Amino acid sequence: MAFGVIIIGDEILSGRRVDKHLPKIIEILAARGLSLSWAEYVGDDPARITATLKRSLASGDIVFSTGGIGATPDDHTRLCAAHALGVPLQLHPQARDLIIERILEMNPGGPAILDLPENQHRLKMGEFPAGASIIPNSYNKIPGFSVADHHFVPGFPVMAWPMLEWVLDTRYVHLHHANPHEERAFLVFEMPESTVTPLMESIEADFPGIRVFSLPSVGDPQRGGIYARRHIELGVKGDPERVASAYLKLRDGVAALGGEIVEPGTLDD
Repeated sequence: MAFGVIIIGDEILSGRRVDKHLPKIIEILAARGLSLSWAEYVGDDPARITATLKRSLASGDIVFSTGGIGATPDDHTRLCAAHALGVPLQLHPQARDLIIERILEMNPGGPAILDLPENQHRLKMGEFPAGASIIPNSYNKIPGFSVADHHFVPGFPVMAWPMLEWVLDTRYVHLHHANPHEERAFLVFEMPESTVTPLMESIEADFPGIRVFSLPSVGDPQRGGIYARRHIELGVKGDPERVASAYLKLRDGVAALGGEIVEPGTLDD
């Protein structure tokens, strides 16, 4: 099963907020031997959110969605998820109880009148697509929700990241480190990618399950040292039992083409 992420919010696309979710989700997955296959950014447009969720629900992927599950006018994700699934929104009983707990905590020493308009509005944050289960929120008790293999959390990192970890550690433990993965790479200087492309293709043909990657750079003067020169980071990734042999063939092949190689452990910034 592939992992994907949908990051929702106009504030990300307009630049008012810088997205922190993508690198953190990659880190959270990597700590469990998992990796991200795709990511999408979507603004607060209900039709676009619904269409995106319809497509991702049909994919069979495990998908994390951040943002848009509050109860303000620009929070559309809960209703869009229901529309994408073709089911109504319903007040989830566990979510209702947790939100009431939170309301009571916010009014210590005095009665919390639950039928006040603002408190009734807060209960809308517990309205999820029919059949959803809750995702606990250790920060303020206001839960997220799961439907199928889609998991919806707030846009606030302090809430979202522990909630995503909870999902991975309760629902997908069987996937942790299920597919061992290794990467090895080196730098090669002043050589065009076109020169090494045939070699890369032959390695992928000779080593099923291994992928060869090429990350070219015109040079990074700010980083300095050898990185200021034009170079390519070449490497292989995949099954650890085949990575070592594929790496040697890549390295030796580049050397035979006249490439200037610097391997890990000898890099000099």
